[in-house]
Amino acid sequence: MTRAALFDVDGTLVDTNHLHVVTWWEAFRQSGHDVTMHDIHRAIGLGSGDLVEHLLGEDRDRDEDEKLAAAHTALYGAYFERLPPLDGARDLLRELASRGWRIVLATSAGGPELKALRRAIDADDVIEGVASADDVSEGKPAPDPVHRALELAGAEPSDAVFVGDTVWDMKAARSADVRAVALLTGGIARADLEGAGAQAVYGDPAELLSHLDTSVFAQLERTD
Repeated sequence: MTRAALFDVDGTLVDTNHLHVVTWWEAFRQSGHDVTMHDIHRAIGLGSGDLVEHLLGEDRDRDEDEKLAAAHTALYGAYFERLPPLDGARDLLRELASRGWRIVLATSAGGPELKALRRAIDADDVIEGVASADDVSEGKPAPDPVHRALELAGAEPSDAVFVGDTVWDMKAARSADVRAVALLTGGIARADLEGAGAQAVYGDPAELLSHLDTSVFAQLERTD
């Protein structure tokens, strides 16, 4: 049996959600769009194209989409060398790997951004694969990223746990019939995460690590 621990990255392993909020806000502002940070925050976790559509609507000028995404990437790129890992992220991945879990990341990031995130996590020795936005036709909340992560891990949905920080993560996991665990590090309310399908909610990676022996991970280990 192959057990897979699937992880979102932004806001789950690296403390980046609010950087994304500010840089998306500035990207929209530069193009003349008045979008509140509150609304942007609720959309973080979607891929760039889906985020723009979610915030500006289907009747927007779609010719602007690439410009907005490029502006966000340029603004966010200024932080690539100092992205902060969340407390316990590295230790959580390594502990799970030591227990026989295959670690795969599922993220909308790619290219230099993904390299910066992986550098911040500093656990490449236990990360066995990455399902990025380039690998799927639809991003979260569609189940495609989770399905791809399962393929990379060589695991069945019943033998996997997905950890994320947004409602989009929870919906994607549940749509893929994978157990979903949420962290509060993305700034989303516990009730919203539970309503989207989270089986359990922890404060941060360190808290999940400290409760690992009573978590859904341990429940699956006991079924071996």
